[in-house]
Amino acid sequence: SHELKTPLTSIKGFSETLRIVGDEATKNKFLDIIDVEAERLRRLIEDILSLSAIENQKSLAVEIVNAAEVVKETCSLLERAAGEKNIDFSLIIKGDPEFVGDIDKFKQMTINLVDNAIKYTEPNGKVKIRLEEQPTNLLLKVMDTGAGIGEEHIPRLFERFYRVDKSRDRAKGGTGLGLAIVKHIVLGFGGTIEVHSELGKGTVFTVLIPLFREES
Repeated sequence: SHELKTPLTSIKGFSETLRIVGDEATKNKFLDIIDVEAERLRRLIEDILSLSAIENQKSLAVEIVNAAEVVKETCSLLERAAGEKNIDFSLIIKGDPEFVGDIDKFKQMTINLVDNAIKYTEPNGKVKIRLEEQPTNLLLKVMDTGAGIGEEHIPRLFERFYRVDKSRDRAKGGTGLGLAIVKHIVLGFGGTIEVHSELGKGTVFTVLIPLFREES
């Protein structure tokens, strides 16, 4: 409720102030703030609804997912954002991993992880995605050369609304729910997710999901 009230309070306050502002430049400045806060509120509501839907869904296993196709599509969607920051953006795929799950949810999970890596990597840095078919699991690694995350934050990283740096996260458009959504999707696939990070060197997210096998 606090997360929802903050942008709402800002929107209400600036919209009321607009009634008594005569200067056109000030009006436009306030309208820009209202627009930013409204967009933040929209993203927050979408993420809350998404997380709620995932939590209330007992199983995500509905179809055979070709992981390589989804990851390639995700990288195509986000390569422009990486290019705007001159980030060295690369994808390595080994094998042709498939698993039983929900294509849309896997895509959402991958977008969240890769988008985060791009957002928190400084210009001219590197973001590397590795997808690999192992004997029993699909391995997905998303690696970046960003600022890194302090060791004290790692245990709480997947909590709802937990932010390592509140001002930085909000400035980059974060809602504090992206990694919570990722974790719930991974768990729905019967998988695991781990994070390793070093300050000043970067972060690696590692996802393992059981592979599809005919005999199973």
